[in-house]
Amino acid sequence: MNNLNKFGFTPNAWEAAKNEVRVILIDCAKSRSFITYSQLAPQITAVEVDYHDPRLNALLGEVATEEEQHGRCLLSVLVVHKVGDMRPGPGFYELAKYFKRKISDPDTFWIAEFKRVFGYWEKHPNEIP
Repeated sequence: MNNLNKFGFTPNAWEAAKNEVRVILIDCAKSRSFITYSQLAPQITAVEVDYHDPRLNALLGEVATEEEQHGRCLLSVLVVHKVGDMRPGPGFYELAKYFKRKISDPDTFWIAEFKRVFGYWEKHPNEIP
């Protein structure tokens, strides 16, 4: 019997990786900072993913979904490209649309969302998800 999830990791390793990502991003939110995909990937120790690995996007999507469902906003807004637009990737905007967010202007939406995340963690600095 295969005990690996659809991403090739054990369910326990996947959950541990999601928790690592959550903690890293909450620390970013509390310090009102961003992190690039290439900075985030090597900090994940429970599973091995590269910053171009679609499984990193899946991790971010699951973390953001869980955070949004608990009223803590789309935490993945803080993960940005290192070069170019220095904004979140297309998966972030797709997830926002899934949650019925209005995105008439991606930059305006991105700014509003990261302000929501920063504001939430400023008001709830001791909350442990």
